[in-house]
Amino acid sequence: MRIHGKLLLAVLCLGGLLIAYLLLGNPDRHQQQQSPIRSPAPSAPGKAQPTPAHFRALEDHRPKRDPRLKKKKSNAKVSPAKIRVPEQKNKAPVPVEWMHLAVVACGERVEETVTMLKSSVLFSVKKIKFHIFAEDDLKAEFERKLGEWPHQLSRKYDYKIYPITFSVGNAQEWKKLFKPCAAQRLFLPMILQDVDSLLYVDTDVLFLRPLDDIWAFLKRFNDTQLAAMAPEHEVPKIGWYSRFARHPFYGKTGVNSGVMLMNLTRIRKQQFKNNLIPAGLTWEEMLHPLYQKYKNYITWGDQDLLNIIFSFNPENLFVFPCQWNYRPDHCMYGSNCKSAEEDGVSILHGNRGVYHDDKQPAFRAFYEVIRDYPFDGNLYQEMYYPLQSKFLESVHTLCGRIPQVFLKQIEKTMKKAYERHIIVHAGSRVRI
Repeated sequence: MRIHGKLLLAVLCLGGLLIAYLLLGNPDRHQQQQSPIRSPAPSAPGKAQPTPAHFRALEDHRPKRDPRLKKKKSNAKVSPAKIRVPEQKNKAPVPVEWMHLAVVACGERVEETVTMLKSSVLFSVKKIKFHIFAEDDLKAEFERKLGEWPHQLSRKYDYKIYPITFSVGNAQEWKKLFKPCAAQRLFLPMILQDVDSLLYVDTDVLFLRPLDDIWAFLKRFNDTQLAAMAPEHEVPKIGWYSRFARHPFYGKTGVNSGVMLMNLTRIRKQQFKNNLIPAGLTWEEMLHPLYQKYKNYITWGDQDLLNIIFSFNPENLFVFPCQWNYRPDHCMYGSNCKSAEEDGVSILHGNRGVYHDDKQPAFRAFYEVIRDYPFDGNLYQEMYYPLQSKFLESVHTLCGRIPQVFLKQIEKTMKKAYERHIIVHAGSRVRI
């Protein structure tokens, strides 16, 4: 009994202690809950130490960063592949500026015409469109000869072959006027409706400098001028028109139509003064009546008609110097073309058939050298030096005695062509 009593007393004591602990709780925790929270002592007098609440308040007022933006690395290397180049808008292509060259060829004139075309494309800078008017049976021969030109040259020119047509009057009568088909040039404004400006030349013309240079005369036209030609002669007392013409002609010596620069747009719009009716007439309305009136008095065909037209309308004509239409008349009676003496011959006009006979070997020398020159040849070795040699054979003639007049301009032209095609292309290969 005594042992059981002791055990019971021990259990009761333990139970009492347990109940007291549960009722009173952890004395340390109770003390923390009862005692107030004190801030630590400030590190410097007069300044309050920030608390965790302060830090939370500051963070609430910071600007929030857009999570889509990535943090830039100051020293990071950017891969060239990741550099974004601003896109460039495609520029509108610059329209190609064409020069238009027209020629009329009938009979045995194919070789002479192709040689003229060759001289135009040899030195010119801008592209040229050839408008070739020829008889039907000559079309295949023109295509064959032009097809023999180097393929790489095709980027410099284009061509179209037209049939011989006359919009008014009797076609056979027009065709037989002076040289075969020469009157075709009078109808170019009506036929080439889509062409604004044009240079017409005879088949026996040779360019000794870029066609671009005579084309530039178009910009020198004033508001009334619509065509340009050179005088028929420089000296009235030995000129043909001033001595023999039985019809009106331009100026004191008339003009030569072998090289004729035309603003076709202006020609089509113009009302021309005339001696047919008091009112003005268009170009097409005027041609046939004028021919009917003067056909018994004209010697040089279409050229005479042009002289008649511009005699009534002198304000419509721009006259360029004789060096742009240099003919045997300028040297066979003594040198009388001052502009050629100063600057050299720019365009050689071998009328009177001098390319094909022995009357003027200086003219024939140019024709043969340009005809035989290979497109890929050396200009000095295969053009200029042969010209000099051939001129030595012509010193017995009046034209052959002035080689400096003939050779001055073509020497300048070849020098410029050499610089453009050789020096420029070689410089482009030099690495700096």
